Amino acid sequence: MIFDFQTYSENTAVLDEFGMSLTYSALSDAGRRVMEAAGRRCLVFILCQNEIGALVGYTGLLNGGAVPLLLNSRQDGEALAGLLRAYQPPFLWAPEDMLDAFPGMTPVYRAFGYGLLRTGYETEYLLHPELALLLTTSGSTGSPKFVRQSERNIRANGESIASYLELNASERPITTLPMSYTYGLSIINSHLLTGGTLLVTEKSLTQREFWTFFRQAQATSFGGVPYTYEMLDRMRFAKMDLPSLRTMTQAGGKLSYTLHEKFAQYAQETGRRFVVMYGQCEATARMAYLPPEKAVEKCGSMGIAIPGGRFHLIDGNGAPITAPGVTGELVYQGENVTLGYAERGEDLSKGDEWGGILQTGDMAKFDEDGYYYITGRKKRFLKIYGNRVNLDEVDALVKETFPALDCASTGVDDHLYVFITDESRQAAVKEFLVHRTKLNPAAFHVTALEKIPKNDSGKTLYRELDVRAVGGGE
Repeated sequence: MIFDFQTYSENTAVLDEFGMSLTYSALSDAGRRVMEAAGRRCLVFILCQNEIGALVGYTGLLNGGAVPLLLNSRQDGEALAGLLRAYQPPFLWAPEDMLDAFPGMTPVYRAFGYGLLRTGYETEYLLHPELALLLTTSGSTGSPKFVRQSERNIRANGESIASYLELNASERPITTLPMSYTYGLSIINSHLLTGGTLLVTEKSLTQREFWTFFRQAQATSFGGVPYTYEMLDRMRFAKMDLPSLRTMTQAGGKLSYTLHEKFAQYAQETGRRFVVMYGQCEATARMAYLPPEKAVEKCGSMGIAIPGGRFHLIDGNGAPITAPGVTGELVYQGENVTLGYAERGEDLSKGDEWGGILQTGDMAKFDEDGYYYITGRKKRFLKIYGNRVNLDEVDALVKETFPALDCASTGVDDHLYVFITDESRQAAVKEFLVHRTKLNPAAFHVTALEKIPKNDSGKTLYRELDVRAVGGGE
């Protein structure tokens, strides 16, 4: 059991924008009934929204020993069907207004606007004893790759986050990120471990109702990816009257130096905390944080390792880098490093493949004081508004859907540049990617080239595309 809800039994665990609330004791009871309806330890897909019903299912199944696999409820239907075929979960927990989309599945329990469906799949895959949770690592492309997390991973990372953020039962974080996303879930987990009150809403930062709920419920904190802070800056956030706000956290990609400096100075001038963090789903969530008192002084830094974790850098030959200012691949070690990946149902029986050590694929350097700075990426993926998107998967999706096209993608965080070889299909490719990923259309830039630049061996010359992408445009 990860969450000991009895410690804070009479505290309010969750409150939504419509006034519904549950104490920790009531959340525990409601979750236990979902687990009883499932009847045993098994895999359960949860289609998540930032709603009480999703939290009831997640906490009840996790605490009861089942293995939730979390997906955004807005997951593309075709991609979801592929995931269901790949993993064949015995049960699905989903919003009631989505249940009709699954004909042939049998409702066995309903509560808090959600329903538990028995799927009827003939195959039930073996679950490793340590497996507790599955989270997607590839953004919204519908990839079958998930990260396998253990109970120890979740608890260790949640307790570490609670420690460095100094969380207690007076905290009232408001949801700004999907709970199916590792960063959003880490906020939920760390506050449930410390007795805080989760303020859940599906409203976005751009909606007046979000800020009305924020003020009425006296939110004390929120988290955001770089795009969140870009929006807040355009909304003249510094002029908002938010007397209850204590803490702002940022992760999900590197924030620009200008915005880091601006929000760090705002926090310093108003007596609040601005905490830049770094993490990956492969490490459950967080690996580093920049202490808020260093937010201005160490502007641009991702900070230091979280309590219980440790960093080092390696060069191209795997040798350790010990001198400040030298770039190498960032390697992390800690109890929150997860068990490994799953790409199909058979992988759910695997044990710990990483042994507590994660080569992050990010390039970094550290300064004389031991503070780390991300300088680039070794792997081909981007963070698009906090969602990690694998560029190779994007290329494969486009080529599969538009077989007459050659395609190659590149970009920087929050901007994905897709190069294709037919000018007449630019609009169609963009429409397809927006529909498939459910990400903001502003992130996609589709450009036509006569041909994709390649070397003599046929490998795409991504550096040439990077140069073209700097010019931007569609």
